[in-house]
Amino acid sequence: MQPDFVIRSLGALAQEHRLAAFRLLVQAGPDGMAAGALADALGIPASSLSFHLAQLSNAGLVTQRRVSRSIIYAADYAAMNGLLSYLTENCCAGGSCAPASTAERIAS
Repeated sequence: MQPDFVIRSLGALAQEHRLAAFRLLVQAGPDGMAAGALADALGIPASSLSFHLAQLSNAGLVTQRRVSRSIIYAADYAAMNGLLSYLTENCCAGGSCAPASTAERIAS
């Protein structure tokens, strides 16, 4: 994986609305969600969401397709999994370990 992709991806996710939109698209599955439904679910104006989705799309984390008059956005699972693999490829110096759960990290 190219470092520029990793930097663009992490940069795109480093904003509250973009992170929330990406997580919602991951939950939606491969069928994705219409932009209007995303805006409603997140409680943000469509014009603001459009900007955030463009950032996620430019980073390569989401795809878009037109269905009739709607634009459907979906998480790019290959890109997401590639990013996660890159971030964890040297975990525990290549040994087998189980990183602490989120709850354990937050509690400490």
